[in-house]
Amino acid sequence: MKVTVERAQLLKSLSHVHRVVERRNTIPVLSNVLMKAEGSTLRLKATDLDIDIVENLPAEVAAPGGTTVPAHMIHDIVRKLQDGSQVQLEMAGDKGTLTVRAGRSRFTLQTIPESDFPDIAAGEMSHSFKVPAKNLKRLIDKTQFAISTEETRYYLNGIFLHVVDKGGQSLLRAVATDGHRLAQVEFEAPEGSAGMPGVIVPRKTVAEVQRLADDPDAAVAVELSTAKVRFRFGETVLTSKLIDGTFPDYARVIPAANDKILTVEKGDFTAAVDRVSTVSSERGRAVKLSASDGRLTLSVTNPDSGSATEEIEVSYEADALDIGFNSRYLLDIASQVDGDTVELKLADPGSPTLIHDPAGPGALYVLMPMRV
Repeated sequence: MKVTVERAQLLKSLSHVHRVVERRNTIPVLSNVLMKAEGSTLRLKATDLDIDIVENLPAEVAAPGGTTVPAHMIHDIVRKLQDGSQVQLEMAGDKGTLTVRAGRSRFTLQTIPESDFPDIAAGEMSHSFKVPAKNLKRLIDKTQFAISTEETRYYLNGIFLHVVDKGGQSLLRAVATDGHRLAQVEFEAPEGSAGMPGVIVPRKTVAEVQRLADDPDAAVAVELSTAKVRFRFGETVLTSKLIDGTFPDYARVIPAANDKILTVEKGDFTAAVDRVSTVSSERGRAVKLSASDGRLTLSVTNPDSGSATEEIEVSYEADALDIGFNSRYLLDIASQVDGDTVELKLADPGSPTLIHDPAGPGALYVLMPMRV
């Protein structure tokens, strides 16, 4: 193999694929990236056996061939090379090494044969459709924070992607929950998504898709089956296994009869929550919200460190209500709101609260209260 590529192009592609590779592997070849040169293309491929990512980039191929080299090392080498340089990758004879040259720099890397690299073939995909990258990114941006990190409830360790019928309109909906909070975002279902199975996309895959959906004007081709999902971003293709589990009936926790409506300026609210929570305990992070006519008092009492209160003006005309929340969860949800105001629909101190973004149609959040 002998191939020459432009350093910036190679770095961009390596930065996409090397993130999939775990830094600690019991199987040595899984620490490597596959580099295959043919025609006028260099193909890069990496996998952790759950996610598989492939990217093609233009190259001058003097001699076709392929091998695998340590992914994080080759990424670091190319990152440190001089900007604007041409990078030559050459594997000569049967030495089992790849030579990397750029300007006066020369590196020799140990390789593992291409034949040892695993292939997690995706198989048949039952549904395929295209979505604007900006819509896909919004789905992820506004739900990712609510994904559970509790490994025992593995079916909550991802985003539930499914199609729903709402008032005769077909919508593609993403839901994430960790049992304490829930985020739901939806937009008009794209053509080809009708009848698709509800799938749980794993947390790591979600993070990679979020990074790859960086061109808001692009369209992302999505293919899926009951076991796998594939995302195509131009020359980059990400294939992932899905979480094999049943997502809970989340609709049961979304309140429908919360009639006490509190509207508050987002900036004032988040700043006040952030300030009073400074004295909250690291473990509970509880903040008490006391709503009365046109006024909201936020208070925190921590027996170990002290107390704090702050009052802000709000729009609230219902009966007085005291309710407690985890301040970090409250700030996480408020940060997802696009507009200048946040709308909280309350019921009583023991019932979940519904949080709306008046400026962000298709998005809603549910937060469970805390005892304070």
